[in-house]
Amino acid sequence: MKQNLLPAFRLTLVLLVVCCLIYPALVWAGAQLAPAGGQGETISHKGRVVGYDNVGQNFTRPEYFQGRPSAVDYNAAGSAGSNKGPSNPDYLATVQARLDTFLVQNPGVTKAQVPAELLTASGSGLDPHLSPAAAAVQVARVAKARNLDAAKVQALVTEHTQHSAFGPDRVNVLRLNMALDALQNR
Repeated sequence: MKQNLLPAFRLTLVLLVVCCLIYPALVWAGAQLAPAGGQGETISHKGRVVGYDNVGQNFTRPEYFQGRPSAVDYNAAGSAGSNKGPSNPDYLATVQARLDTFLVQNPGVTKAQVPAELLTASGSGLDPHLSPAAAAVQVARVAKARNLDAAKVQALVTEHTQHSAFGPDRVNVLRLNMALDALQNR
């Protein structure tokens, strides 16, 4: 029995040091290489932090572009998806309710024109970006609510479209909404 206990105890100590000290230290050191030292890139307006570049926010007023729905109510501490499959009746009811709400808020838009990303939460539940198509389908509503020309709002969407060599084009909803506010205040 002594032959088995001593190697097991040594292995436990080695794994304890590796898993509780070395691995977390390596992850922390890697995070320091990220922008803002792994603390997240804040977005400020008039000296006040209004959000984070990579965390979505809930915009519900008609004069703002709405981002992707969140499975965690936009709580960055609880990042997660809904874990419900595409045939789950509760999930289907949630998606249908989101579609119905979107169509009421955006008259003139048909079901076929609504991108899936406006109805389904991302894997993290915190996606701050939309595709240019998901932003474009909201242009008429936002322009009407702000009393702006739709072409001017669409130009703002185009201006805030980020192009990537490694993925699809995307629009940061918070930055776009801030630009809308700045345009309105000119």
